[in-house]
Amino acid sequence: MDFHNRDHQQSEFEKRIEEQGQISQRQEEQQSSAYYVNRPNPTYYYKQKRPPYFLMILLALISAMIGSVIGAYVAPNYLYGRYIPYPQAPGIQGAPQRVEIVTRGEELTVIPAVAKKALPSVVGITTVTLERDIFSRTRRGQGVGTGVIVDSRGYILTNSHVVNDGRSEEVMVLFYDGENLKADVLWNDPMLDLAVLKVAAQNLPVADLGDSDKLTVGEIAVAIGNPLGLTFERTVTAGIISGLERSIPLTQFESIEGLIQTDASINPGNSGGPLLNAEGAVIGINTAKIQTGEGLGFAIPINTARPIVDEFIERGEFTKVYLGIRGINVQQYIQSYGDQLGTKQGVYVHQVTPETPVARAGMQDGDVIVKIAGQKIDTMGQLVRQMYKYRPGDSVKIEIIRAGEPVTLDVLLEAAPRSE
Repeated sequence: MDFHNRDHQQSEFEKRIEEQGQISQRQEEQQSSAYYVNRPNPTYYYKQKRPPYFLMILLALISAMIGSVIGAYVAPNYLYGRYIPYPQAPGIQGAPQRVEIVTRGEELTVIPAVAKKALPSVVGITTVTLERDIFSRTRRGQGVGTGVIVDSRGYILTNSHVVNDGRSEEVMVLFYDGENLKADVLWNDPMLDLAVLKVAAQNLPVADLGDSDKLTVGEIAVAIGNPLGLTFERTVTAGIISGLERSIPLTQFESIEGLIQTDASINPGNSGGPLLNAEGAVIGINTAKIQTGEGLGFAIPINTARPIVDEFIERGEFTKVYLGIRGINVQQYIQSYGDQLGTKQGVYVHQVTPETPVARAGMQDGDVIVKIAGQKIDTMGQLVRQMYKYRPGDSVKIEIIRAGEPVTLDVLLEAAPRSE
């Protein structure tokens, strides 16, 4: 046996097997080369479970609310100025100041409480006055105003002009409970624009009287009255004390002085009604409004009326003291006559009546009253108001200017004659 040929044949066979294997591999690579070159990334699909739409909306709303709270409360109170800077508008430099407004709950109930306390003591006043027309015929005129009860026995305080300065033929008072009673005018003074009425009644609700000397500008003021007639009876308006010691002119040389100014709405019919403080105490009697301006109302300080009211309560009547002069304002005298009196303010004594308090003290015609008991007197109105502070038997020092020189007189005051 030829082993050599056998080996050679085997070797050839192996070569053919190897070549055949290489050919098969190349064919396989050629057939699958396109798959590997263009092989896409594998994609896997999963079926996702989505939440309900209403839950998504609810989550969005809750998120928005939380964001609003953080933006509106947490950020300004806890974050700004501590952890993050204050937001600034364009063009504004420097850190803004933090301003806090604290509202106490009880202040929101002040006005209703004042009204509840004071309303029962506020009355409506209607008057009938006989007037003459241009043809000298008599006709009946009617008026309406407001008053406040100052004593349970039927004493009522109001304005003098509400009762036509005491010339009304009939005065009727309408009470909180609807009762209507006739009233008498016990006293009135046009210079003060105050009057005291009396009705036959007992156990009436009484208003508390405050202290107008302690008022400060800016504090709460509440007015109660009957604006535009009894159709709007007991209307409550509120504001603040806008000013003190105001004067409003009546004529060229006469005025009402020492008034309280308020922006609480006061209209015709409010006259004579109370102006109250935050405690519900009467601090003034409403008297006038400037018609050419808004929020300009005036009231007579209650301390002006208090001595008169107190005497009516104690004695049932009021006794007025007097000096015994006829006088005019110094400014009026200078404007009319041009004479120099040694002062530009005061009351010029035109005539001293014999056998009167000032005549006994030595006052003369031509003197100028400048002070009473140390209180400066600029006008006749101030002099009249000052005299209401005294009673018969009181002694006061009156400072005058005589021929340009100051003189002091001691005057013993007396009760004014009934005709005074």
